[in-house]
Amino acid sequence: MASTSRLAKVRARLDLPTVRRASGLLEGRHRSIYSGHGQDFDEMAEYHMGDDVSDIDWKASASYGEPVIRRFVRDSNLAMVVAVDTGRNMGATAPDGGSKAEIAQFAAEIVCYLARSRGDTVALVAGDSERIVQIPARGGTQHMEMLLRRIEAMFEIDAPASDLNRVLDRILTWFNRRSLVVLITDEARPQAEHELGLKRLRTRHEVMVVQVGDALPTTFGDTPIDDVDRHLEIPEYLRSHQALDSEARAAAERRRQDVAAMLRRQGVEGVTANSEDELIDRLIDLLRRQRRVRR
Repeated sequence: MASTSRLAKVRARLDLPTVRRASGLLEGRHRSIYSGHGQDFDEMAEYHMGDDVSDIDWKASASYGEPVIRRFVRDSNLAMVVAVDTGRNMGATAPDGGSKAEIAQFAAEIVCYLARSRGDTVALVAGDSERIVQIPARGGTQHMEMLLRRIEAMFEIDAPASDLNRVLDRILTWFNRRSLVVLITDEARPQAEHELGLKRLRTRHEVMVVQVGDALPTTFGDTPIDDVDRHLEIPEYLRSHQALDSEARAAAERRRQDVAAMLRRQGVEGVTANSEDELIDRLIDLLRRQRRVRR
């Protein structure tokens, strides 16, 4: 049946121990995300960047010597937002020779599969410089399948240019309920121009970034290539040049370090995946790190 094909394919690729481990790592988020007033009191906890300042217990903070918050718990499903960069950069080639769009699509499929298996709700914000799609958070198989089809339809090599700030701004203006935002983009983003938007998003929501790796122009020396962001054809004899290859790798590493440093400044965890198989383990590691940070 077409309506269940995508999630069924994900289940076929994820073994049961992997699913249980990922679901278990999401479990604690019901306690960390839903903090505030009008709920059952759970515990006092140290204040961390991104927590609601209105939850600070100033009397207890004075006694403790550090800001602490009153944490509350309610029984509710986790609200998740899949935020997708659909710029034409996502239609380029990944390091494994496949399409970056395929890896990005698989990342969205894993998130939706885990959410459905836990009964959580998922919303979608996907866009670029000319298009923006937003779909409210709901649960269930049909809803997840519909989200995934919308994402797939927006991935194309002749899509408009990327505009990550439009995606971040839409989440900020649309979602009032504190949620887990999974941002799917490529390894060149977020850039410095996105840092303010990411900082604002981080104060309201929990954020994870999944970056899809880019193939270097020197990786496939005998294959015709073009730059998707700026038209630039590089002759084969240049791409096979050893010095150019070394320079390209060094530039890519500097770019990755700059992005990683920016994410650290904003307290955001991120992973880069170069293939679909690598993505599974990287996502598990990301969830584990995020849970450790939020404790």
